[in-house]
Amino acid sequence: MSAASAAVPLTRRAVLRTAFTAAVLAGTAAALGPVLRSRRPRQTLTPAPLSEETYRGRHIAVDRAGVRIDGRPLHVMRRADGSYLSGVNHFQSYPTRLELARAAVDELGSAQLALASAPHHG
Repeated sequence: MSAASAAVPLTRRAVLRTAFTAAVLAGTAAALGPVLRSRRPRQTLTPAPLSEETYRGRHIAVDRAGVRIDGRPLHVMRRADGSYLSGVNHFQSYPTRLELARAAVDELGSAQLALASAPHHG
């Protein structure tokens, strides 16, 4: 006998069994995928500061997400010319966010920034 004559002919039952097995495996993989992905270590939500310093006894951290003074967020707005304004002083702009944070510390004195709240702009 040759190898060609020893092959089992494909029957309807064999095709359906193969298709059903493939569907069960695909469904199991789709159901377990999110569970297995959630076991990976998560990235930190706080980016590393681009600049960090102590200025007049206050801790200033500037990162991609924004500016923090003593761990509290400072509302910062970027102007069209590339300079920055803060929620502490809307009337003066500064070339960098670090200079803006230092000026906010000067303006605040010993007062603390308010905790983050929902933005009030429309």
